[in-house]
Amino acid sequence: MQEQLDERGHELDREHRGLLRIGLAEVYNPSMVPTLNPGDQLVVRYGAVVRPGDVVVMRHPFRQDLLIVKRAVERREGGWWVMGDNPLVENDSREFGTVPDELVVARAWVRLRRPPGAGQRTPGTLLSWAAAAVRPVRSSARSSERSLSRRLRAR
Repeated sequence: MQEQLDERGHELDREHRGLLRIGLAEVYNPSMVPTLNPGDQLVVRYGAVVRPGDVVVMRHPFRQDLLIVKRAVERREGGWWVMGDNPLVENDSREFGTVPDELVVARAWVRLRRPPGAGQRTPGTLLSWAAAAVRPVRSSARSSERSLSRRLRAR
């Protein structure tokens, strides 16, 4: 496939050519519980704009061959302050500080839960799983609660 170039001779970004840059990532550890569980799959969008509250896939600042999933909490000087949703796991900015923009690889778009184990595959559990298996990954529950409380106070 021939690369498309802009008027200055630079390669055009795939998004500008109409191709979505989408991939899959798997969650391996409990740092994002209860939002994400080990074994969950994430449909991610590479190069997407990140906003506070988004779940992101990023390169670990100390081991850049390792991809990790965290929540982008806020912009700070030098990059993003990221945290896991599980307060008992501290493998986040509390340990390694801000994360430079170039280490943020993708933004999570949809969560796919793994199906129940073989012994639990009754029609009821499969129906329950199907109803909850695919969910959009949204901003943190904490920010939603804050905006809801602001709306209630405003009334």
